[in-house]
Amino acid sequence: MGSVTTKKHPNGLEYVDVDTPLCKARIFLQGAQIDLFQPVGKAPLLWVSSADDYQPGSGIRGGIPVCWPWFGMSDNPDWPQHGFARTSIWALESVQMKNQAVELKLTLKISEADKLYWPHDTRVEMLFTLTDTLTVSLKNTNLASYPVSLTQALHSYFPVKDIHQLKATGFKGSKYIEFGEGPFKQNGDEVLFDKETDRVYTQLAEVQELHTPDGIIEVSRENSHSAVLWNPWIDKSQRLSRFNSDDYLTMVCLEAANVLEDKLTLAPDETHMLTTKIGWKD
Repeated sequence: MGSVTTKKHPNGLEYVDVDTPLCKARIFLQGAQIDLFQPVGKAPLLWVSSADDYQPGSGIRGGIPVCWPWFGMSDNPDWPQHGFARTSIWALESVQMKNQAVELKLTLKISEADKLYWPHDTRVEMLFTLTDTLTVSLKNTNLASYPVSLTQALHSYFPVKDIHQLKATGFKGSKYIEFGEGPFKQNGDEVLFDKETDRVYTQLAEVQELHTPDGIIEVSRENSHSAVLWNPWIDKSQRLSRFNSDDYLTMVCLEAANVLEDKLTLAPDETHMLTTKIGWKD
């Protein structure tokens, strides 16, 4: 049937360890961040830098960091990049096992200190469904008596073995902004990589595919018309924290998002659920 247990990393971070006939996974309470998902008999679907040392207070460089309640830099330059959720300690609310599938729910406990950044009354949950595929949802409910706006992303890192051999498809008809410039219209359906890529896509289809030497990773989104495609390439890799100078060769980020024209404004009592589903394509 499998097991779901709570364990502690040598550096002190608590995590949920999942081991079933369908997959192995690890989800840290800090950031509600999954850093390992591997279907049984197949290669891992998430990438983590070997330079990351899993220190409390620092988001893990890999897996799926949660960017909330803003993506990128805040309007206040002193506030943390990508929000505070990715370094906050979330609470494990429930674990259910159904027919070898595992469902977990974590909730964000907003501290008094974090109310400086987010004074609004909201309920924020992360939902994981683990089978031979991975489904991750970021659920927002506005409990305030006034509208609340935010941007967010599920900052997914994928293993690609050799970035020069990667072909990303599913981008036909979309638009993107790169390095703050644009929007540009996507030419054709596919994206190849031979330099730093930092694109925010809008008007994007719900499914993309990463064609890697190890197979095709299918990445789909729900309640999202925007996504981020990122590889830091050579120069930026040397400046990033917890990142080896050659890590760019073996990873790419394709992130389900609600950013730019796709940002959220929730009416009182309104709920929104951003979802990404990831799996190896047979």
